[in-house]
Amino acid sequence: TTTVEILEGHRSKTSGQVKILGMDPSENSTEFRSRVGIVLQETGIEQYLTAVEILEQFTNFYESPRSISELLEMTGLREDKDKRVKKLSGGQKRRLDVAIGLCGNPDLLFLDEPTTGFDPSARRAFWDMIKNLKTDGTTVVLTTHYMEEAEYLADTVALMNHGKLVSQGSLSDLKISNNQTSITFKFDESPTKLPADIQEISKISEGMVLINTESPTAVLADLTGWAISEGIELKNLEVSRQTLEEIYLGILK
Repeated sequence: TTTVEILEGHRSKTSGQVKILGMDPSENSTEFRSRVGIVLQETGIEQYLTAVEILEQFTNFYESPRSISELLEMTGLREDKDKRVKKLSGGQKRRLDVAIGLCGNPDLLFLDEPTTGFDPSARRAFWDMIKNLKTDGTTVVLTTHYMEEAEYLADTVALMNHGKLVSQGSLSDLKISNNQTSITFKFDESPTKLPADIQEISKISEGMVLINTESPTAVLADLTGWAISEGIELKNLEVSRQTLEEIYLGILK
């Protein structure tokens, strides 16, 4: 949050340089404000106004705002435009927050943990809206604790731990640099029945075997060859690339 507040110009940096769209956010210039949209974790919107009335207020702050009709369409609020804010669901309120952030037709939109507290269905619908913003040409800087969210939405990921940047790059680059493949299967027999070389690289818990390896083809050949020769079925066998969450946890070790 501290990093994002510095990028947004809400907090002064203690050292180093910060450039957003070629400008120093701390200078709080009119050009910077006109080109950046900000959606905070919490907003103080008037609860007794309707969604369309809120947007009418905010679009009046800009010389060349997006049309209210377009904002409602982009954020999926067209059917709810005449509802008072206090009658909107949590997901609808966050959509209204995004619509406010887009009023000035910004080049860059900051979203600070936008789906915290959402149920899975609302979160997925919100993700689709963000995808549409990307398609429309808006650059989005999104902070999140949900690794699945980052994996679904991001072109470039920056992983932070205790204020330190621990890794950065495209999802494909991160997965290549952390080139682990996960192999899992259910094994009802005693773990000691597994080949010794497989035991050495396995994590076994409650009958489930997990193998993380950079040589999945060789490991699978050894594992399946042994299983066939012994007449053993490897139940629920799955092979998958590591998720962003697994990569993050691996970096922290």
